[in-house]
Amino acid sequence: MLFDADLIKSVYAKFPAKVEKARQLLGRPLTLSEKILYAHLWDELPAIQFARGKDYVNFGPDRVAMQDATAQMALLQFMTAGRDRTAVPSTVHCDHLVQAYKGASEDLGLAMSQNKEVYDFLESVSAKYGIGFWKPGAGIIHQVILENYAFPGGMMIGTDSHTVNAGGLGMIAIGVGGADAMDVMAGMPWELKMPSLIGVKLTGKMNGWTSAKDIILKVAGILTVKGGTGAIVEYFGEGADSLSATGKGTICNMGAEIGATTSIFGYDEAMSRYLKATGRTVIAEMADQLMAHLRSDDDVYQHPEKYFDQLIEIDLSTLEPYVNGPFTPDAAYPVSEFVKVVKEKGYPQKLEVGLIGSCTNSSYEDLTRAASVAAQAKEKRLSVNAEFIVTPGSEQIRYTTERDGLLQNFEDIGGVVMANACGPCIGQWKRHTDDPERANSIITSFNRNFAKRNDGNPNTHSFVASPEIVTAYAIAGDLTFNPLTDYLVNSDGEKVKLSEPQGMELPPAGFDVKDAGYLAPPDDARDLKINVKPDSERLQLLEPFGEWTGKDYEKLPLLIKAKGKCTTDHISMAGPWLRYRGHLDNISNNLLIGAINFFNEKANLVKNQLTGTFDTVPATARAYKAAGIGSIVVGDENYGEGSSREHAAMEPRHLGVKAIMVKSFARIHETNLKKQGMLALTFANKADYDLIREDDRIDIRGLVSFTPGKPLELVLHHTDRTYQTIIVNHSYNELQIEWFKAGSALNLIRKNL
Repeated sequence: MLFDADLIKSVYAKFPAKVEKARQLLGRPLTLSEKILYAHLWDELPAIQFARGKDYVNFGPDRVAMQDATAQMALLQFMTAGRDRTAVPSTVHCDHLVQAYKGASEDLGLAMSQNKEVYDFLESVSAKYGIGFWKPGAGIIHQVILENYAFPGGMMIGTDSHTVNAGGLGMIAIGVGGADAMDVMAGMPWELKMPSLIGVKLTGKMNGWTSAKDIILKVAGILTVKGGTGAIVEYFGEGADSLSATGKGTICNMGAEIGATTSIFGYDEAMSRYLKATGRTVIAEMADQLMAHLRSDDDVYQHPEKYFDQLIEIDLSTLEPYVNGPFTPDAAYPVSEFVKVVKEKGYPQKLEVGLIGSCTNSSYEDLTRAASVAAQAKEKRLSVNAEFIVTPGSEQIRYTTERDGLLQNFEDIGGVVMANACGPCIGQWKRHTDDPERANSIITSFNRNFAKRNDGNPNTHSFVASPEIVTAYAIAGDLTFNPLTDYLVNSDGEKVKLSEPQGMELPPAGFDVKDAGYLAPPDDARDLKINVKPDSERLQLLEPFGEWTGKDYEKLPLLIKAKGKCTTDHISMAGPWLRYRGHLDNISNNLLIGAINFFNEKANLVKNQLTGTFDTVPATARAYKAAGIGSIVVGDENYGEGSSREHAAMEPRHLGVKAIMVKSFARIHETNLKKQGMLALTFANKADYDLIREDDRIDIRGLVSFTPGKPLELVLHHTDRTYQTIIVNHSYNELQIEWFKAGSALNLIRKNL
């Protein structure tokens, strides 16, 4: 479908002049990332260029996208902002609340029944405020965005960390919390620290079993889960131009797993082909005319070391397929080494489930390559030796691949096609298992594989690979199988070998769909009433958070000192908790229940300093709140990595936590905390983390003179009547300090409006 043609035409009409002005300001050729960033400044060009990694900058994104789990809180906030319609085009996509269990039809029907109250709320709010609404079953937000809304040179924010998928069409697309989305929908500027730039030069061309997925799996191994923090990763080179647009999307999508602000490719013929194939020829023709502006300048490609803060080079001709995991997406192993790793580390060798699809890898090309493996398995009289699940990314993909016989190829060897929704990728999976706690192995073509992420079992070893590699492993049922070299025994007792996969970039007969699942908003729905039942367990109207008292914090008890990896899944789990994403008080009952307590090595068991007894984290926080006492949370490195969910910031705020103090933050989570009026602090000396004791009472001093760049002091009052003073840093600018003082960014916006 064709959306936003007039908007895109307007962006392109101004783009060349804005780029030239930015080029003059910087006095040198520009990367594509810089062109788009400077072309989307909220204000006029500054007198001097912005410093990467230092200066906060106000931007004006072209559009906003929200998935149903995060849209609830974003729209509950927007409803209080006092506007009749959103200031920029916005959409809601119902993809997160569908649980995978039996199959597409039954699962979708059950979701429609169980989530009716939430879907009705989102549909009515969308209608009232002029927001496009994509119904349950229409597809996963990022695939639908790529098919309908993403455009080269644009800027978009979305309330999901994998919004970055749209970089596959040359767009700067960034995952944010709902409060950021609310700002933009309310007509306010969106603030971001000017990103640093990481260049990835791709040379050569892929062959055989290797796919675009393997590029990002290798990059994740190089940069780790925090190596991209604060940076845009820009891919270029002959190898980049050899990739399909959807292959580029896969790479950008999983860039969220290295902490990158976003990832992007320059506009090329592959993107033009994809735009035309998805009904956007008019957009492709406009972009074709601006191709030189929608790529980095020539000197950037010729001398990349002069323009990027970090440079990586990968030869696609020698790149092997990769398998990453378990428990973290940056544990990267070439397939040739993976067998040895499985044996040496004692990972469960038997593969129980293979899962393909999701927002990361459900393009037509992905599914044709995986289906070619399935088809030859049938021809060679092989069937799957593990449960095999297929999740199409959109109704357009599902309909087209069913028409072309691809889904039948999967079903012929025992595959089950699930609904066009996130499902197992985000923990919405009612898994068929005889023991939900047993150590086991699964492999997916998804993006994220933290412990308990897919099925809630901390002992599930989840690995990530391309769809074709996942399909091959599902056929073998054994993680020590190497699809490139090993033989399998078929039903006739013969040794057979899988040939390399074959795929098609785009459907020869074109994409097709009968009902894409889109509902356009009416021209005027200002009189539409939005009703939320006072006793609803799913939805709750918001009450503003209280303003800062104007005083330093004193004698705050420690709520928890989290040890090791503490992602947003640890802070606010998904899975069954998704049902409460629109009810702040109810979902706060999952606050930090997955975090490991430093002092007893257990999850969800902390000391209540009022009683001396041990209880759950939420119950302890509620006890402090009831007593009128704030509390503090201490964390480790890259605290809050993973999903963009702002509930991980709103829940501690709701339950009286005053500050989160860590060794380092993931970007989105730090911003979310600031938006909710929380203190996000980092140890000036990371070793001071070890000084925090279980019974400490903590003062936070310096708030009365809270100033950008000026550290704060923490006084640790120990139970032995000694105390220690440590220095903590912060990254607040003047506006963010005003958010803190007002109680939240929303409070300040409401006051200004």
